[in-house]
Amino acid sequence: MLWKSDSGRLPIQKDKMRKLSLKELGRISVEEFKTIEKLPIAIVIDNIRSALNVGSAFRTADAFAIEKIYLLGISAQPPHREILKTAIGATDSVDWEYHKDEKSLKQALEIDKFKLIAIEQAENSTLLSDFIPEKAARYALIFGNEVSGVSQSLMDEVDVCLEIPQFGTKHSLNISVSLGIVVWDLYSKLEKL
Repeated sequence: MLWKSDSGRLPIQKDKMRKLSLKELGRISVEEFKTIEKLPIAIVIDNIRSALNVGSAFRTADAFAIEKIYLLGISAQPPHREILKTAIGATDSVDWEYHKDEKSLKQALEIDKFKLIAIEQAENSTLLSDFIPEKAARYALIFGNEVSGVSQSLMDEVDVCLEIPQFGTKHSLNISVSLGIVVWDLYSKLEKL
């Protein structure tokens, strides 16, 4: 079917789109997911109050085969019903661990040899669009609390601070949106290395 653009100049071929069935998507099982190579990225959830946002982090981590999620402080933990609602099963596929305090989290990240990246608005931050990941590095992306962001004590430990460019009147994005943007950006860049 041909239709004209708003300018009336260029005819554009518009093909019909058919949604794929779940069977056609060819998704792997949880057991297969556990054995595949993971993106060298972990997600740190720094005192996120919303269990729905934590569940969204699990779902994004599953979608991009992220290594692990670290939950810190007041962050809800599976099997919280709101996490399960938004994670839709990703809590079974994605490895995770909980840390009550920053000291034990920092020790775990050091043992796992992650470079720490805060996703925050800060002095000397790097725009996400300008950041080039290192091919052999492993990154722990730290996403902060809905009100106060990444804690200053974690900010004091990071190797890099990435900032998502924003152009509107608001000064922040929901963590699930930020997480999706950053993970997709790093996935795209790492795939090209």
